[in-house]
Amino acid sequence: MSETTEAVSGELVQPIILRIDKDNPCAEDEGIAAAALASVAAFLQDPENPLWASWSAGAFAKSVRRANPKMFAKVLEEFADHALIEVGAAQAAGLGPLPAQALPKRLAKLQVSGTQLPATEDRITGDIQIILDASLGMSTGKACAQAAHALFAWLIQATGQSVKSWIDNGATLGIRQCARAEFLAGMNQAIGPVIHDAGRTEIDPGSATAYVVASN
Repeated sequence: MSETTEAVSGELVQPIILRIDKDNPCAEDEGIAAAALASVAAFLQDPENPLWASWSAGAFAKSVRRANPKMFAKVLEEFADHALIEVGAAQAAGLGPLPAQALPKRLAKLQVSGTQLPATEDRITGDIQIILDASLGMSTGKACAQAAHALFAWLIQATGQSVKSWIDNGATLGIRQCARAEFLAGMNQAIGPVIHDAGRTEIDPGSATAYVVASN
């Protein structure tokens, strides 16, 4: 499963819009958690949308785009079927799959590359955690997409009772960015697939980027 910000012919992509206040930005891990939760929330509120099946059968492509507060409000107004998630000071809106090469004008104008939020001082914890390989030097936007991949991959492969219990308990999500050695050592505790990137942006093809573990 891999993330992309490049349009591929015939491909569907899930847009995730991250609200970024230039003067008072949220912390990075808050943004990552919000983006990942927004991705699965968009699916859970409309799982019968037939585009989800086509999308998940492909590359699981996601496009994390940033918007200032004014533009973010316009996105929420224009796309009424969005799933809005808040984690701390972060806000993210997840949408359903759309054609990668024919995104609505409002979304296509939003910036993709170069999204970077300030480092998190206090670790975010939750009933499950997404583990990211910090040694890859991923931008915040890239890390958001990889975290969303990991959470989505766990969600669709987990038992219904596991997902229900997680949601009933508040769907809390932790984020941990680890050094390479710790990331590799923790793989045997993963409760979902380990995500490997396609290498279209930022990092080498096949790089292991993220996975989900249960909190102790």
